[in-house]
Amino acid sequence: MQYGWTQEQEAIRDTARQFARNKLLPGYQARDRGGRIDRDLLREMGELGLIGASVGEEFGGAGLDYVTQGIIAHELAYGDHSMSYPAMVGPALSDIIVRNAAPAQARSWVPRICRGEVLPGLGLTEPGHGSDAAHIVLRAVRDGNEYVLNGEKTSISYSDQCDVIILFARTDPEQAGARGVSTFIVPMDLPGISATAFNDLGTRAVGRGSVFFEDVRISQDCRVGPEGKGFSQVMVGFDFTRALIGLQCLGTAQASVDETWEYVQERKAFGSPIVRFEGVSFPLAEAETKLEAARMLCYKTLWLRTHNRPHTAEAAMCKWWPPKLAFDVIKDCLLLHGHGGYSDDFPHQQRLRDVLGLQIGDGTAQIMKLIVAREKGGRIAVPY
Repeated sequence: MQYGWTQEQEAIRDTARQFARNKLLPGYQARDRGGRIDRDLLREMGELGLIGASVGEEFGGAGLDYVTQGIIAHELAYGDHSMSYPAMVGPALSDIIVRNAAPAQARSWVPRICRGEVLPGLGLTEPGHGSDAAHIVLRAVRDGNEYVLNGEKTSISYSDQCDVIILFARTDPEQAGARGVSTFIVPMDLPGISATAFNDLGTRAVGRGSVFFEDVRISQDCRVGPEGKGFSQVMVGFDFTRALIGLQCLGTAQASVDETWEYVQERKAFGSPIVRFEGVSFPLAEAETKLEAARMLCYKTLWLRTHNRPHTAEAAMCKWWPPKLAFDVIKDCLLLHGHGGYSDDFPHQQRLRDVLGLQIGDGTAQIMKLIVAREKGGRIAVPY
């Protein structure tokens, strides 16, 4: 693994960094209050190549490696945690489509996702099946050349904002567990689809809610890959998103650390800048160390993916540790700002709310540790 970026990666990093700090950071708190993804900013991200860097050029991306997409996710999250989501969800779902869909189907959707014209959602979680995602019950019943969809998905990011949803549905009720689950690309403007929005603690610009399907008819051409192979498709995709999620959270935490270094050099107590007190500087030194170590883990995972090497355990590590670390680091930064840090005057409270949700979404820490145990100790190490 090469320690250091290529000139191309440095150029992309600088583009993402400038966009994040000049365009995203100033409006971070306002977008939280507005509760919507800014579509103009989304399209600008697409024009800059920040959404589909890891997508092949034939599908509208830049054809770069997964590490580069991670660099982008980290930089964007520094400016706005919620607006970094398209640089995680977009390439991950595009990856699933490109790997499994017919070329014509992929060319229909993926370039628009990369350009920021289409906001995609992932329809996996159900009310009774969160971590136990293999046992989904939403049905897709074949009727001639169509499928009829009935059921509910919940805890869906962009629930009432997305233009299309990558939906996982049971096509064979006789098959238990992961078998019998198929993948579909479903436009959200079809008759019979409705959505709600939850009043969440954080990532309010992304939003989260339920999506309902009532006798929704879709063409069989909407199916991605063969019937019954949907669960394996999304599991491969999770190894990608988990590393990106880790970098998102770390980028968000790094913003608070940088702002806190500035604050403690300016804030005075007992006649001196408070940075001179070890009780202030040591927590920040520890934060810098841990954030750097966690970033290396995430980039190693994406490097392994780029080189087609096993990385499921590493991806699970990225998903359980960096979000928790980011929360703890941001909390310390908030406390170092004293009573002012507890107000809306600083964005630390928002960052704290934003990263907390990713200790749940895309797999809890408990599930991630089970994955690591299974990968390292074999299935005998898993209690089911």
